[in-house]
Amino acid sequence: MKARVYVTLKKSVFDPQGKTIHDALASMGYSSVADVRQGKFFEVSLEGVAAAAGKKLVEEIAHKVLANPVIESYTVEVE
Repeated sequence: MKARVYVTLKKSVFDPQGKTIHDALASMGYSSVADVRQGKFFEVSLEGVAAAAGKKLVEEIAHKVLANPVIESYTVEVE
């Protein structure tokens, strides 16, 4: 089983990397880009775990290890 975890800064947290990317895109002529938020992507492979238990396990891993829940949000997708 594979799970994907997407981690991004919460909307209330300033994203300096996203701002830098946005400014670079604007200077390159991509004026229609309104905002950019930078994030992280993880792919986790599990063996011998049912889908429901696997999703719960990966959500726990995301909360405890992959994301900082104070300033980041995350979503988990299971294949």
